[in-house]
Amino acid sequence: MEISIIGLPKSGKTTIFNALTRGKAETTVYAPAALAPNVGVSKVPEPRLQILDKIFQPKKITPTEVKYVDIAGAGKGFGKDEGISGQFLNYLSNADALLQVVRVFEDEKVPHVEGSIDSKRDMATMDLELIFSDLAIIERRIQRLEVSLKGAKSSERDLLLKEQTLLQKIKSGLEKDMPIWQQGLTTEEIRGLANYQFLTAKPMLVIANIGERQLAQAFSIEAELRMAYSYPQFEVAALCGKLEMELAQLSDAEAEEFRGAMGLTEPALGRIIRLSYQLLGLISFFTTVSAELKVWTIPEGTTALKAAGKIHSDIEKGFIRAEVISYHDLDRCGSLAEARKQGLLRLEGKKYIVQDGDIITFLFNI
Repeated sequence: MEISIIGLPKSGKTTIFNALTRGKAETTVYAPAALAPNVGVSKVPEPRLQILDKIFQPKKITPTEVKYVDIAGAGKGFGKDEGISGQFLNYLSNADALLQVVRVFEDEKVPHVEGSIDSKRDMATMDLELIFSDLAIIERRIQRLEVSLKGAKSSERDLLLKEQTLLQKIKSGLEKDMPIWQQGLTTEEIRGLANYQFLTAKPMLVIANIGERQLAQAFSIEAELRMAYSYPQFEVAALCGKLEMELAQLSDAEAEEFRGAMGLTEPALGRIIRLSYQLLGLISFFTTVSAELKVWTIPEGTTALKAAGKIHSDIEKGFIRAEVISYHDLDRCGSLAEARKQGLLRLEGKKYIVQDGDIITFLFNI
């Protein structure tokens, strides 16, 4: 999973990046703009691994990872209704989701680029940047479609017209300042856009970057933004980026003790990844092969056959069946031997829908 961090200047993007990756990227407000992004990889917290470690006693444990990309400097014209382009656009296009940092904290030493704190205004500004970029892509594609339709064969014409109709529909919504994820498209229409990598079609996780004095108001700040943007592909979390960045530099034990004293219940990384999984509709399953316990991330609704392909294409090609047990059943039994005795290990075929927490052994022949 790859998540790109976006936000207006001086919103605390890089501070949030450091908090999520335990990074030490430069956060000074006078850092020079650059196209080279800050890139960090974080291991996804997975508490079930502790129990599975005791049961399987593997020599190696491999959790899944998430990559965060924080672009250190936006391109020329960014924030001025000129859209996103160039290398900056390439970074965002490759992301599975966008994490938008919105400034809520007050700091006289770091004046807001607009002169005042207004989270909804800043979110609308960012939406416009993403919208302008998507409109530019759509307009270029519609022009090419018009040329292609003039010489298209009858067998090709229907597909081209269908694509043209969909793009015109989306264009109309974007021209009304409505991001694609707010347009209520059908599953089939969303699938038809997969190759475009439109920015406003990507799930959006907003982090309201609050100050320490606002910690007690975190819930109400989240609730207000969530009500204003009540859409399936949108979620919000209020975090004190500066505090979380400082905690990320401590040991786990020290950070946990400090959080308890501050009344914080969950590390920023755990919460942001949990919300990201919900937004993207992702689940995890486990394998134990060659003394390695490994976590795999797949979209909800994935078949056993496609899950096998996630591990290796040869396993998908030679798939015979999958031996499956749920995490809860295995935890209750305490061992595979006991689970077998109770008949809880199941043999499933290609069409079995993998469930979150399944422990799977794939049988295949190549």
